[in-house]
Amino acid sequence: MALFVAGLAASFLLQATLALNPEDPNVCSHWESYAVTVQESYAHPFDQIYYTRCTDILNWFKCTRHRISYKTAYRRGLRTMYRRRSQCCPGYYENGDFCIRCDSDHWGPHCSNRCQCQNGALCNPITGACVCAAGFRGWRCEELCAPGTHGKGCQLPCQCRHGASCDPRTGECLCAPGYTGVYCEELCPPGSHGAHCELRCPCQNGGTCHHITGECACPPGWTGAVCAQPCPPGTFGQNCSQDCPCHHGGQCDHVTGQCHCTAGYMGDRCQEECPFGTFGFQCSQRCDCHNRGQCSPSTGACECEPGYKGPRCQERLCPEGLHGPGCLLPCPCDPENTISCHPVTGACTCQPGWSGHHCNESCPAGYYGDGCQLPCTCQNGADCHSVTGSCTCAPGFMGEVCAVPCAAGTYGPNCSSVCSCNNGGTCSPVDGSCTCREGWQGVDCTLPCPSGTWGLNCNESCACAHGAACSPSDGSCTCTPGWLGDTCELPCPDGTFGLNCSERCDCSHADGCDPVTGHCCCLAGWTGNPSALPLPRS
Repeated sequence: MALFVAGLAASFLLQATLALNPEDPNVCSHWESYAVTVQESYAHPFDQIYYTRCTDILNWFKCTRHRISYKTAYRRGLRTMYRRRSQCCPGYYENGDFCIRCDSDHWGPHCSNRCQCQNGALCNPITGACVCAAGFRGWRCEELCAPGTHGKGCQLPCQCRHGASCDPRTGECLCAPGYTGVYCEELCPPGSHGAHCELRCPCQNGGTCHHITGECACPPGWTGAVCAQPCPPGTFGQNCSQDCPCHHGGQCDHVTGQCHCTAGYMGDRCQEECPFGTFGFQCSQRCDCHNRGQCSPSTGACECEPGYKGPRCQERLCPEGLHGPGCLLPCPCDPENTISCHPVTGACTCQPGWSGHHCNESCPAGYYGDGCQLPCTCQNGADCHSVTGSCTCAPGFMGEVCAVPCAAGTYGPNCSSVCSCNNGGTCSPVDGSCTCREGWQGVDCTLPCPSGTWGLNCNESCACAHGAACSPSDGSCTCTPGWLGDTCELPCPDGTFGLNCSERCDCSHADGCDPVTGHCCCLAGWTGNPSALPLPRS
């Protein structure tokens, strides 16, 4: 009966909890307890008396015994039962026999709580906790990410440089003025500056503008707000801070400071007058003054020596061949070797290659040219031409200054003759004479040394003994058969014979063999070759 009542109650409760669709994945269940009144049976105890046989004579051998026995009884009682309770999971509410998710503004059981989230944050339909959108933080997602962070949960560090801030939502770098690039790591490109590098640089002549302010930094030689003005005269370089070093009216380059000299001057600082015989800008023009007239370094105008006149000092005041006061004295110069005779002093100007007061002496050895002032460069005894300085080489040398010896196998003037030395002999580059190698002699080294001699010029005597041949080059001995040693002074050892003593004697009953032929030297009583036969008896 008790089991029936319990089963009936459980069936009723099960029907009550099955209102929701059990197939709905958003239906949750839990166990709950409840009390049920039941009639239950139990074992009721009672005292049962019985008798047994024993030795008690007083009771006629019968003893009384007790034992507890049980019988079935019934009573009412309360029993705790458990049942599975179905309801919508937190974050859902009942709609008919299905559970519908909470909308974005509600959460909790039956979606009865209102969400507090801000800035597009999602509200957890179960707990009500706010899931912040990228770039926000706080309990209600009411705060932006702290500077230097961005993204979901503000967990990502900003990678922007040069003081740039980053978008708290995306991490995009918002560059400070003067910078660009993904991470604001680059300066504005040349020609631009300012916010977003959108402003155009106004600097001229290679000036660069500050990437933030746009202020121009001028290159050397330029000044002004936009570098449009060259340095003032007399200054040059960075910030026009250096003074020009040019002399004699020279102007310096406003960028490099290099001097541009006026006509007649040269040098790094225009400190040098043009060399003698030149004039004009950069001293690039040749003076055309004759008879030792001096040329103005700036204009090239000729200043004539006394006794001459004309634009180029080419006209004599005295007729040709006369000089002195009143042009009455004859000139003493050799006419063939003289360029001119001074009309006042009568001094002679000699042709190249001539010298002396009257131009009648050739240049001294080792000098040539105008006034015999140029030193000759010829070497190895060569002759130097007194006018041109060209070299005439001595036998055995060639080249412009006669510094190159004749090539092997040639000799003589201009190295034009061919050597005739044989057998490795060397030829003198001067006269072609032969120096023979060891073992050879003769004018052209074709004669070997005579027998018994060797070495250079065959001056050494051979020391070989017993008819040995002597090498004409080094004097070494080639021994005849039967002999050994450096000078072939040693006979072959016993038991050997022949060339280099390389043969073995094949003798029996003999006292050795001939070291030259190998013939056996028989003992007494023996004959033959090899000695193996006794002499016949008489």
